[in-house]
Amino acid sequence: MANPNMIGGGRLTRNEVSGDRRRLDGHKVNVKALLFRLWKYLGRNRLLLVLAMILSVTSSTLSLYGPKLSGEAINAIELGTGKVDFDTVLRCCVLMAVCYILSCILTYLLHAVVLRMSRSVTKQMRHDVFENLAALPVSYFDRYQTGDIISTITYDVDTVNQSLSTDLLQILQSVVTVLVAFGMMMSIAPALVLVFCFTIPVTLLFTRWLTRRVRPLFRKRSAMLGALNGFVEEMLSGQKTVRAYGREEAVLERFDQKNAAAVSAYTKAEANGTVTGPSVNCINNVSLALVCMFGSVLFLKGRIGLGDLSSFVQYSRRFSGPINEVANIIAELQSALAAAERVFGLIDAAPEAADAPDAITLQEVTGDVAMEHVDFSYVPGKPIIQDLNFHAEPGSLTAIVGPTGAGKTTIINLLMRFYDTDAGGIYVDGNEIRAVTRSSLRKAYSMVLQDTWLFHGTIFENIAYGKPDATREEVEAAARAAHIHSFISRLPQGYDTVLSDNGTSISKGQKQMLTIARAMLLDAHMLILDEATSNVDTRTEQHIQAAMRNLMKDKTCFVIAHRLSTIRSADHILVLDGGQVVEQGTHDSLMEARGFYYRLYQAQFDSVS
Repeated sequence: MANPNMIGGGRLTRNEVSGDRRRLDGHKVNVKALLFRLWKYLGRNRLLLVLAMILSVTSSTLSLYGPKLSGEAINAIELGTGKVDFDTVLRCCVLMAVCYILSCILTYLLHAVVLRMSRSVTKQMRHDVFENLAALPVSYFDRYQTGDIISTITYDVDTVNQSLSTDLLQILQSVVTVLVAFGMMMSIAPALVLVFCFTIPVTLLFTRWLTRRVRPLFRKRSAMLGALNGFVEEMLSGQKTVRAYGREEAVLERFDQKNAAAVSAYTKAEANGTVTGPSVNCINNVSLALVCMFGSVLFLKGRIGLGDLSSFVQYSRRFSGPINEVANIIAELQSALAAAERVFGLIDAAPEAADAPDAITLQEVTGDVAMEHVDFSYVPGKPIIQDLNFHAEPGSLTAIVGPTGAGKTTIINLLMRFYDTDAGGIYVDGNEIRAVTRSSLRKAYSMVLQDTWLFHGTIFENIAYGKPDATREEVEAAARAAHIHSFISRLPQGYDTVLSDNGTSISKGQKQMLTIARAMLLDAHMLILDEATSNVDTRTEQHIQAAMRNLMKDKTCFVIAHRLSTIRSADHILVLDGGQVVEQGTHDSLMEARGFYYRLYQAQFDSVS
């Protein structure tokens, strides 16, 4: 089915599309809300989270016990006399080695636990994103670029995962290190701790100011990357058209513009983000210089030993080091938060409206379809369908024809309830479709679209997509009816031939006939052909139409066709112009009336001749 945002077909204009097609920039949420939601994902792995905390506390404590031991070893040396308590020095050295080795082992285990936890979170997050994607209405995909959505599922989720696996680990260890180092410094020389009462507030105020400045830049970086991915996906899918029209240079120029915008956004975000680390490091170096200066004064006054001063200096580095590390990863955290906004924006996107509480399930459908006084518009105030009325009797073949922009595909959108009407009603077997479950309504139809879709798998699996339990005989019968069996039989693996990359190894016409065979196999009560035979020759199209009538006997069919010669046998023809049915009837009656249909028919033959 054609995208309703395409030009023509009673759809949005190009300016309306560019104005409405928003990027997945994410919705504005505060940091606390984002962190809380990420924490909920982590909470699903409580055992791993608790184990990570235990390993982090233990490994950090062991590594921080080393400076204390080194201070004791220095104090074992008597200044002036040169006497050394070798037993104390040896004991301290052995204990230091044990502590550092154990800390290294525990840190390795901590990395393994955090990696496993982040992997679990990523898997669940991607599942949640894709699960909601499957529930979103068709209109959502008409508004957003496919490449932008893919960028969110891949790049943005990976960015969040990277933050969880690295930044989370660093933050855990930094918090423990800061607390333990602070406790050790307080036990050694509380007076020297006063130095940090000046430097820490300066650090916090600076990082807070920079965070507010940087977060929008990383949000823009993700948006620009999504726009670039969307453009690349669009151009790759249309590369044959690009080359056929010789537009390679124009496409390259547009790519360079979008690439430059993405690089510029990336550079600005990174440039501002990387300012944090060096600035905080400068503040920490100032605090270390103050500690050394005032510590020397205390040592000269005999209020602190040389070993204790050495330990305090090491602890001050351990204390300020994590603060510097946290400052360094603030840029990465902002990138992760911007990515999380986009991911949660996709997860929170409103799914297709739920069925009415008293919605009924269609059963034993006969295929009596009617539209009564239907109005519809994609954009409020710009109607596409106005006061549409028609009735398709059970087992009939209804053809929908009209010029480009008349609203033919829009009718199919409404019949399948991909969109709801603005006014009026659509009825199936006398039931208004808004009072029917969407699942039963859509299962009552089988569809063959102008844009063929084949997935990676065998030909048998592609034909049996709508009926997974179909037998080989049923699949072959459908293929024969679609005039594709002989082609399949000539393939080396026959029905077991694997199609990949949307069936690029076969022609468009063959792909179209495979999708027709798929629709034939589905035991549905109604059939929709949206210009489905546009990729096959006229003779094959006539054979398919005849086979389709035999297969769909007593079932209602809707056909959108541009070649009017192929729908002369239709039971009823709806002629649309400007979203309104201007004529109805059979081919012969419409030709005799010499009205709009007659002019369309004659115009086609004049163009052929």
